[in-house]
Amino acid sequence: MNDIRTVTLAFTGASGLPYGMRLLECLLAAGKTVWLLYSQAAQIVAQQEMNLTLPASPAACRAMLCEKFDADETRLHVFGKDEWFAPPASGTNPADAMIICPASMGVVAAVAHGTSDHLIERAADVALKEHRPLIIVPREAPLSALHLENLLKLARMGAVIVPPSPGFYHHPQTMQDLIDFVTARILDQLHIPHRLMKKWGE
Repeated sequence: MNDIRTVTLAFTGASGLPYGMRLLECLLAAGKTVWLLYSQAAQIVAQQEMNLTLPASPAACRAMLCEKFDADETRLHVFGKDEWFAPPASGTNPADAMIICPASMGVVAAVAHGTSDHLIERAADVALKEHRPLIIVPREAPLSALHLENLLKLARMGAVIVPPSPGFYHHPQTMQDLIDFVTARILDQLHIPHRLMKKWGE
């Protein structure tokens, strides 16, 4: 039985927001409660990559996304970057897992060094210290030695690094197929059932 009930999901300013949005859709469809965090840079990326306006107001964003995904409002909670009294900011009330998708190299560096300047970084710090699953989906190319060192540091701390690298053995026909491949791999890490693609050997 899957014991993941609550997931903190963070969008940062890296390219790849379609992965994050598809993940949000799938988590809500699976009946999970999602605590959504996003940076100002992520708002810019959403507009550029998806022609999607993420409202600055957490309440307005929650209403918009619940309508978009036909989700129960009790399942989605959106918090601003400086809401230090939000549940993911404390180890006394952590989510069962956290996913940063997409993860910018700036956020990766901050989490690796424990700076916790805003709620995304603090929530990741909490996930690490409370030994909850932390999945990082880094989007950068090429990766410098510094980027690799930060990712290795996080992997050694227990984070799972899932680069958004779609496979082609399932013969993707559309961009959505490529997005679903990566989303499926992330959901698999948390043992959350999905029907995004067939498993190997099926």
